Amino acid sequence: MASVWRRTMVYLGLVDDDEYEEYEPYEEPPAPASMRRPVRAERPESLPEPESAMVGAIRTLPRDDSSVTIRERPSVVRPITPVSSPRVHVVAPGGFDDAQEIGDKLKANQPVIVNLQSVDRELSRRLIDFSSGLAYGLAGQMEKVADQVFLLTPSNMEVSPEERRRLQERGLYRSERS
Repeated sequence: MASVWRRTMVYLGLVDDDEYEEYEPYEEPPAPASMRRPVRAERPESLPEPESAMVGAIRTLPRDDSSVTIRERPSVVRPITPVSSPRVHVVAPGGFDDAQEIGDKLKANQPVIVNLQSVDRELSRRLIDFSSGLAYGLAGQMEKVADQVFLLTPSNMEVSPEERRRLQERGLYRSERS
């Protein structure tokens, strides 16, 4: 029974194992032999190598720097066209069937103004729910820009200040100052 406890304590590292004390430490391994390249006698360039020596062998060719031409790649110049903000599509729905038009325009990365000012309360609530879910599903944004008027923008897109000014002139956007 004592040997089981002893082995357990050795396994856990609580005591030293007496069996291994009688062994001598290992000697240092010998240093690896230096790797030498085999010396090959140079053949005169005028003498071709025999065909039997060519099989499976690699022969280096003399380098003639005058025959090497380095071509530079032509520079490619592409004009940078300014990214124009797409015009905002305005929807004044008459029924819930117009929700598809809102969804199609937003999926095509076009901002949409949803004007619910002339819509009854129940339809307005349903269209707001649909529009907010649509904006969330497409990683876009929904912003209330006036009373019962909402701006839906696709992800990674902003409506330009010029477009906001144009919408404000139409009464579909109120500025933050007013």
